[in-house]
Amino acid sequence: MKLLKRITFVLLAAILCVLTAATIIEKEFGSPFVSRHIYQSPTFVALWLTFALSAAIYLLRRRRALRPASCLLHIALLIILCGAFVTYLTGRQGSLHLRLGDKPTSVYLDNEGREEQLPFAVALEEFHIEYYPGTRAPLDFVSCVTLIDGDQTRSETVAMNRIARYRGYRFYQSSYDSDGAGTRLSVAHDPWGIAITYTGYLLLFLAMAAHLIDRMGTFRRLLHNCALRGIGLGTVILLASLFPAQATETAPPTLPREQSSQLGELCVYYNQRICPLSTLARDFTTKLYGKSRYRGLTPEQVLAGWLFYYDEWKQEPMIKIKSHEARRLLGIEGRYARLTDFNRALRDYTGNSDNRGVNEANEKFNLVAMLCTGSMLQIFPYRLNDTLHWASQVDILPRELPYEQGVFIRQSMNYVNELVAKRDYTALSQVFTKISRYQQKCCGEDFPSATRLQAERLYNRMNYSLALAILLIITGTAAFVYICRRITRGTPGSTLVRRLLPAGIALGFIYLTIILLLRGYIAEHWPLSNGFETMQFMAWCALGITMLCYRRFILILPAGYLVGGLAMMVSVMGESNPQITPLMPVLTSPLLSIHVVLVMAAYTLLAFVMFNGIAGLLLYRRHPRQSEQLQVVGRILLYPAIFALAAGIFVGAIWANISWGRYWGWDPKEVWALITWLVYALALHTESLPLFRKPLFFHGFCVAAFCCVLITYFGVNFLLGGMHSYA
Repeated sequence: MKLLKRITFVLLAAILCVLTAATIIEKEFGSPFVSRHIYQSPTFVALWLTFALSAAIYLLRRRRALRPASCLLHIALLIILCGAFVTYLTGRQGSLHLRLGDKPTSVYLDNEGREEQLPFAVALEEFHIEYYPGTRAPLDFVSCVTLIDGDQTRSETVAMNRIARYRGYRFYQSSYDSDGAGTRLSVAHDPWGIAITYTGYLLLFLAMAAHLIDRMGTFRRLLHNCALRGIGLGTVILLASLFPAQATETAPPTLPREQSSQLGELCVYYNQRICPLSTLARDFTTKLYGKSRYRGLTPEQVLAGWLFYYDEWKQEPMIKIKSHEARRLLGIEGRYARLTDFNRALRDYTGNSDNRGVNEANEKFNLVAMLCTGSMLQIFPYRLNDTLHWASQVDILPRELPYEQGVFIRQSMNYVNELVAKRDYTALSQVFTKISRYQQKCCGEDFPSATRLQAERLYNRMNYSLALAILLIITGTAAFVYICRRITRGTPGSTLVRRLLPAGIALGFIYLTIILLLRGYIAEHWPLSNGFETMQFMAWCALGITMLCYRRFILILPAGYLVGGLAMMVSVMGESNPQITPLMPVLTSPLLSIHVVLVMAAYTLLAFVMFNGIAGLLLYRRHPRQSEQLQVVGRILLYPAIFALAAGIFVGAIWANISWGRYWGWDPKEVWALITWLVYALALHTESLPLFRKPLFFHGFCVAAFCCVLITYFGVNFLLGGMHSYA
């Protein structure tokens, strides 16, 4: 029995090592190389089969010692592996290229470029792109095909997240030809493997639910563990000013706040959608300066300053230069450059060794040029052949456009410049109103509702994420130290502090709730589509979980502050002003939102476990009883964390199967999510691995294992790449 256990866990360790090495090798040699020599190799498949066989025998030997829910969970995992093996043996994948007007074809190319035969023929009858209302951003790609099987014909529609099925074959919309006259469909044939795998998924979800509700199971027994009795919470809030007052400086000329605000209320076609000009102004200011305000001026005033007072603003040192090489080329010593500095080194940019940093500096110069020439401000809509277009004052307009409308588009901003020069702000406001009415009249039903525009303007004004992140981190750090001292001294702590801390968590939770609701309402989809949004959601989860659990578990309040603050800080650092864009068609599935929610909830809980482990290590020698209490808390949190991560991984697999025709593609993010799950799952096997019963080892493991989470989210995004890399 001991030998069988050792073999099983040694094989699991070998699998983890191979998966880790594969993601590193993929970075150097590419995905096809790793797929051919590792993931699809007979040796790798044999390793998994040997592990599954060993685990099955070990499970059979221990069946009497296991609860039914635990047995069902392991059986479900074995069924999933069986389904993957069947897919490996019998599944086929490839691509089918179709053109309008071509003869029906029954040949497609597999992933190795070899021709495979379909038992029927396929012809493309129609292809079209659906767009988001009032924009040219694709909403969906739709292929109408005819399947010809002997004397029978059948019409099918293939779109993103809409599969066509026939005789065991599935067709997915993959891409299309640039001329719009052809489409490329993914072809998948796996009649047995998917059915077996989905059965395993269903049993796994049932088993995880049974684990959490089983009264005699480990999770429920931990919740009623006597070691949790008498645990108190106490910590302190640091009351200090985060931002010292800045010295008053003379700001460069710009429009008064009333007129600049009115300018920001105009709509612009930006980032493939219709939005308030204030959104572009915020992105423009942050892109140049690194912050959304400059010398107390609003983003709208900054944009107006560059637009109408170019000569004064080109002398302002507000263009942030991160690259040392770019600073050397520009001849500046500080971190900020003037626009006039760019004239010295612009010709030296091409071919420079510090290509990324120099190109970023050059991009900022071009950004100012686009604004000041007017090409960035696509604020004038017009219709041509029932299609809505947007133009700037310098764009070439179609000849079919009515003369009066063309004059209005070309001359409006020139008239605005004259009024600004004369400081005739009353007439200026009237012109802005006239442009706004023109936009609404020309767009008609495609114009965003007043409520949506107002919501976006409100969102643009809520620039408190950085301040809140700093406050949460400082408070959490002070609270963490304070509560450890309270435990060592055996005192309950201040009643006032115990009341103030939950209030701070609640305020942060309310703020993030408003932010996420506004982003979702503005973008018309769940705000979980990029790194900024997922980290904001993780912070929201951390604060929400803290509000639910702070009365029961020690350290949940300081850990909640720290996890929430760090997640918000990462979101601000990673993309200080993310753009709200229409979703790619493949990302419109509701399964994606469920997948991201589950995974981010799991990462949040694992972060709690990590901080809990740090406290356990600090208290272990002098206060072993409190360390044991924290071990119980950590084990309790591990169950929902590991189950949420498992559910997130497999919901993501279902989404991938619906969208791309395969439920597992060995993408680095998928691989590291699997590694993270397998590593943390070891901590639940306290009967087979007695080391996890010891508080010191358990806490150390929880701290070290969080490296897997960091690599999964940040390491893959910034270093390894892949389809899931969106940081």
